[in-house]
Amino acid sequence: MDLSNRTVLIVGGTSGIGRELARRFAAAGSTVAVGGRSPEALAELAEEGFGTIGVDVTDTASVASFRDTVLARYPELDTVVTMSGVMLLEDLRDPAHFEAAATTIDTNLLGTIRVIDAFTPHLVRRGAGTFITVTSGIAFLPFPPMPSYAASKAAVHAYSEALRAQLDGTGVDVVELVPPAVATAGQEKVNPHALPLDDFATEVMDLLGTEPTPREILVDRVLVHRWAERDGTYDELVAQRSQALAMLLSRQGQR
Repeated sequence: MDLSNRTVLIVGGTSGIGRELARRFAAAGSTVAVGGRSPEALAELAEEGFGTIGVDVTDTASVASFRDTVLARYPELDTVVTMSGVMLLEDLRDPAHFEAAATTIDTNLLGTIRVIDAFTPHLVRRGAGTFITVTSGIAFLPFPPMPSYAASKAAVHAYSEALRAQLDGTGVDVVELVPPAVATAGQEKVNPHALPLDDFATEVMDLLGTEPTPREILVDRVLVHRWAERDGTYDELVAQRSQALAMLLSRQGQR
């Protein structure tokens, strides 16, 4: 993928990985717009020179209005990155977890589908373009304290595969970005093994810039998750990650 002359929209790019990718695409010479819910974060990005548009991916009408605004401002849009997401702890023994599950699925999975549906006709009419979906290493190696997050990202993976097959021959590519734990928003304090954001973004942009662009963008740190079943390490790694369930018990004790 040529990173130097694209018109890129990053939905959910107001913080963390999305914000850093916006900066990297811009530094490579692309025009970048960012969509998100936080007016404060959007204002900060606007000060950096990015185009910014508010959107709530859980609201179909908001996504439709967002699409119209984006295409009016950026008729040459050729790359859509959809990465809105929430990560919520859930205790599946407590029926009250369902609210967190519903929020997670509505944002991570249905939000992704709403955005893709909104921009598919435009990219298909162009006869060229790229969707970049964002899943997670957790899609392939579940993190038990966040069951709906894992399920939503696994679903986005499967959806990306189906989307790629259905768009075959249209000129529209589908690339899946699979992050490991990345040190954003203080995660380095929770997970000392999280990959530094700068290192992650550098590796991602290097992989995106290869020809042909891989269908999956897999940094080295995520390979152990992506191929756990193939490599026969799945059960052992899930058992290790299940030790984090103590977080749920700790949280219950603080109530």
